[in-house]
Amino acid sequence: MQVAGRRTVAWIRRRAGLLLLALLATQLGSLVSPAYACGCGAMVPDGTSRIGVSREASVVRWDGRTEQVAMQFTVGGDAKRAAWVMPVPGRATVRLGDAGLFSHLVDLTGPEYRTRGYFWPRRGDWPLDSGRGDTAGAPPPGSAGAEVGVIGRERLGDFDVARLTATDPGALGDWLEANGFELPDRLTAELKPYVDQRWEYVAVRLAPREPGATLRGTLDPLLIRFESDRLVYPMRLSRLAASAQSLGLYVLAEHRMEPVSAIGGDAPEVTFAGRITPKGPVAEFAGTEPVFLTAIDQSFPVPSRIDGDHELRATAGDAPFRRVEYTDELLTAGGVPVWILTIGAVLVAAALAAVLTVPRLRRPRPAAVQETP
Repeated sequence: MQVAGRRTVAWIRRRAGLLLLALLATQLGSLVSPAYACGCGAMVPDGTSRIGVSREASVVRWDGRTEQVAMQFTVGGDAKRAAWVMPVPGRATVRLGDAGLFSHLVDLTGPEYRTRGYFWPRRGDWPLDSGRGDTAGAPPPGSAGAEVGVIGRERLGDFDVARLTATDPGALGDWLEANGFELPDRLTAELKPYVDQRWEYVAVRLAPREPGATLRGTLDPLLIRFESDRLVYPMRLSRLAASAQSLGLYVLAEHRMEPVSAIGGDAPEVTFAGRITPKGPVAEFAGTEPVFLTAIDQSFPVPSRIDGDHELRATAGDAPFRRVEYTDELLTAGGVPVWILTIGAVLVAAALAAVLTVPRLRRPRPAAVQETP
């Protein structure tokens, strides 16, 4: 029996060791696999590097004719160069955006903080523990062949930007390859719908200004402007992403806006909706006239399910919305918990009732008076 038991223990240890090795191999594999897509285009690293977009925040301004998109990416990996491709439905202009735009929008769309009281003590309140208390509600987006036309090319900060036309997705891939980057075959196929619709492209080389530096952290925002009779946010190429994607989208328009569909991701969540008067960086981006701001968050746990681009439409009404986050506090009066005062009052009332009731119970009955016949 003891020998059999030792064999069982040894077998379990071998199985656990093999499982641990398999998990390590999986993690190492995820480190060397490049992520080819970001939330609105395709991030293509050089052939020996990897790059991942952990967060994409974008601001869209649409006035019914012209669309303007400012994008800011938070990236990680070891790539020293990368290419980023974004299809656009019309002729685009590109420039650097104001880095303060996004922080200003975060302030505008942040939750409202409220305090609400509770009656009975909770863990952290006397007498349930030492009385230190818990807090809640902490605050929680080159050259070209005949089938590729280069409309313009300019250096903008860490970005080398080329605005392109293409009549063949393969030709676009050849252009990128000729400029030092590899384009995955699957991405070439995904570009075909845009080529068929005669869209144009913004191709960007993300090349740090400091030689040898890697692409890490939050990059400077890039601002793209183009003509469009509908509010569209390109997302189809994100289906090639190797890991889950997260999109934070701010929409500035005449009315409250919503995505027509989830396009294969989780249901979009509105985190703010309200009319604002732009100031500071927001006014530089959208003008000074009052405009409706809608903030939308969406997750794409399985990017391969993304089946199209985001198209946004006006909602039935311009109902405002703002998240509310609560901090719970024990109800007190004069620094004394209300539950103690209440219990004390009940005890006092009971004592008074007892005092007034007991003498009445002990009072002797009067002797009966006998009548004389």
